[in-house]
Amino acid sequence: MPKKILSGVVVSDKPNKTITIVVERKYQHPVLKKVVKVRKKYNAHDPENKYKSGDIVSIIECKPHSKNKKFEVIGDKR
Repeated sequence: MPKKILSGVVVSDKPNKTITIVVERKYQHPVLKKVVKVRKKYNAHDPENKYKSGDIVSIIECKPHSKNKKFEVIGDKR
């Protein structure tokens, strides 16, 4: 099964070796036909504390690092 790759904006880099990313997706409502924006937060492993708030990054699914950390940063998207 392929691993999920998501891209989003870093909103928090306060915890050590962890960043919080907001991933936004758009879809059309099946009945109302209106475009809906949905935001979801993910915690990702950042071993070098390299990324700061406001950076655009890509993350990939991996084995769990902790209770909430199930993604790793694979690089910035520029």
